Amino acid sequence: MGSASGEQISRCARNDTSYGYELPVKHDDFGGRLERMTVLTIDHVTVCGSDLQRMRSGFAAIGLETEYGGAHANGLTHMALVGFEDGSYIELIAPVAGGDSSKASGMMAGWMPLMQEDVGTGAWAIRASGIRARVDELRGRRIEVRGPDRGGRAMPDGTRLEWETAVVGPGSAGAMLPFMIEDRTERTLRVRAGSNWLGVRGVAAVVIGVRGFEGAIELFRRAYKWDAAALEEHPEFGARLARFAGTPVILAEALATGSWLSERLKRFGEGPVGFLLWGSGIESAGSSWFGKRVMWLEEGNVGAKVGLIEE
Repeated sequence: MGSASGEQISRCARNDTSYGYELPVKHDDFGGRLERMTVLTIDHVTVCGSDLQRMRSGFAAIGLETEYGGAHANGLTHMALVGFEDGSYIELIAPVAGGDSSKASGMMAGWMPLMQEDVGTGAWAIRASGIRARVDELRGRRIEVRGPDRGGRAMPDGTRLEWETAVVGPGSAGAMLPFMIEDRTERTLRVRAGSNWLGVRGVAAVVIGVRGFEGAIELFRRAYKWDAAALEEHPEFGARLARFAGTPVILAEALATGSWLSERLKRFGEGPVGFLLWGSGIESAGSSWFGKRVMWLEEGNVGAKVGLIEE
């Protein structure tokens, strides 16, 4: 299925490596030429559901074997994950059986309804170096930030993991703007690359459902000093898409009322509606998004909209 040609993307010349790494002048992963700019480095994406074992079985069925990661320090939630070669990972999170969900606080208070309602794609996080300085910087740009707050979990072997997180922007953690995470223990203890027969190298992009482009684009540009986005229309996905060059962010605005996207926005509000993973061997039947082939996996198996995008 075809797509409309993207609007010209302006160049961004900002040299700032606070959140990711410095990218020299080159062609980006989607074929667009860009100058030095900040690239957000995805730490992980989160799939929220009510039954962790069911989610793990669904992901195993499509070739993504997960590893049980243990219970969080709150005692109310536990998780499993599949790690990738580039250091990013998919987190599956669910309530612990018999836990009192009314006691959820902080980040988990926002996520608990998403888990109970089996929302699927629920949140995303970026790695931060010097998280407290990053918080001050964002607040200086009139961006709401909650935290940083300490967090952690105990692995099945008893190893204790600790980190700090900061919730950025409105809504639950990672709903629109990514929440930030900085490890206080070695990150290699928190995630390691697993095996998968899909050939996935890492998390490529987060597709975020929005009610309208204007406010969402302004929010991202103010937070991260990004330049203009490219626009495409994709009837096969039921959405108009906006992508910022050299970033892992794609915004999706529903094309019609009553569509799957407009109904999801009505029920759960703005937030991630799809995760794209770097893959290879994508079928020619897939769509073309901003010059790259995209193929969505069978949603019923994983309880979330997860797809592959060619490198």
